[in-house]
Amino acid sequence: MAHYMLSVIGDPSVYDIPPEEAQPMYEETGRFNDELKAEGAWVFAGGLGRPDAATTVDNTGSDVIVTDGPFAETKEFLGGFWVVEAADLDAVLKIAARASQACGAKIEIRTFDRA
Repeated sequence: MAHYMLSVIGDPSVYDIPPEEAQPMYEETGRFNDELKAEGAWVFAGGLGRPDAATTVDNTGSDVIVTDGPFAETKEFLGGFWVVEAADLDAVLKIAARASQACGAKIEIRTFDRA
């Protein structure tokens, strides 16, 4: 079984949704997480904080450069993720379709290379 990363692709406005309006999405995502665990597909998952609160570290040159904010200015960003275990691409496509419905966002699938 391979591991896949399912990235939640969102836009910054999602952080401005009032908690009472976001609660149904949180509940649906929680149910989806429980289903993944029951099916044995769950590896781990997490939501991410606001992209404008990110810090970028670049140590590729002669000095370490620390910058407030995200690496790139974009309209879409990585809002969270799941790492799941699935037999093949067809199986993970079905999981990703359910994930997209649960969280109300687009999902990007990538293989997860373990170190």
